[in-house]
Amino acid sequence: MEQHLMVDRKACAGHGLCYGAAPELVDCDEQGDPVVLTDPVPQARIREAQHVVDMCPERALALEQAQST
Repeated sequence: MEQHLMVDRKACAGHGLCYGAAPELVDCDEQGDPVVLTDPVPQARIREAQHVVDMCPERALALEQAQST
């Protein structure tokens, strides 16, 4: 099942931990806000995505499964 890395821009404080820890998955825009680079998250990078979700001090990231229709 596909999983998506989601960013809550209102909660993000721009610490940069996510794109520092997983530059293959997350980069930053001109304002320093995280930008997800791969959607859905490749299966081989699910652990890495979960790590950046867990390390976000603002809880601004989430790893969500795609809903079946």
